[in-house]
Amino acid sequence: MCGRYTLICIDDLGTRFRLFDPTIGFRSHFNIAPGQSVPVIIQRDHIEAALMRWGLRFGDPEGRPVSPAIINVRSEKLAERRSFRRLLAGRRCLVPATGFFEWTKQGSQKSPFYFRLKGERLFAFAALYDNWTDPAGNVQSAYAIITTAANDVVEPVHDRMPVILRREDESRWLSGEVPTDQEMREVLSFYPSEDMEAYPVSNKVNSADIDDDSLIRPLATLT
Repeated sequence: MCGRYTLICIDDLGTRFRLFDPTIGFRSHFNIAPGQSVPVIIQRDHIEAALMRWGLRFGDPEGRPVSPAIINVRSEKLAERRSFRRLLAGRRCLVPATGFFEWTKQGSQKSPFYFRLKGERLFAFAALYDNWTDPAGNVQSAYAIITTAANDVVEPVHDRMPVILRREDESRWLSGEVPTDQEMREVLSFYPSEDMEAYPVSNKVNSADIDDDSLIRPLATLT
């Protein structure tokens, strides 16, 4: 699964994802948690960034939410539920990130690790988004990150990981074309282990109220 991630270097979003309008008003986050609103990349007439809440909710025929927030969707389950198939056909998005956290259990304690790509600061998770209506009648947009089986870097800590798209697959994922089963398997597979690295970090990341660069410093440098 993916329950926390980072998005640093916000000024690079426009160039990295070829946005039609440069992003204005976004800031770096070192501890993005479910329920927060952060930039997501979508393609309508142009490729653009939009603020969306992390936590997808399905609604009734009138758009009112009837499900709890869904932060992760298993890639293997996308074709099994009609709601996911609908989003897969026309509500795919990129979630820009610079790293993510997972926890391993050591005795009675859970210890966090930080995962990132080698030599590349920004990347994108594959995700689905949708709109729903809140109790006040306001239309909200929300997303869920797609997960897959862990690669060799993540597996010692957790058996699942978010789908990190290869750069050449990002435009395919954003396009309006419905992917075939074969394309789904190719695009949503785990990211190559040799291109990733991981290290233990402070358990301060457990608190969503803490959001600074100390959260991504290797634990050895903090002791």
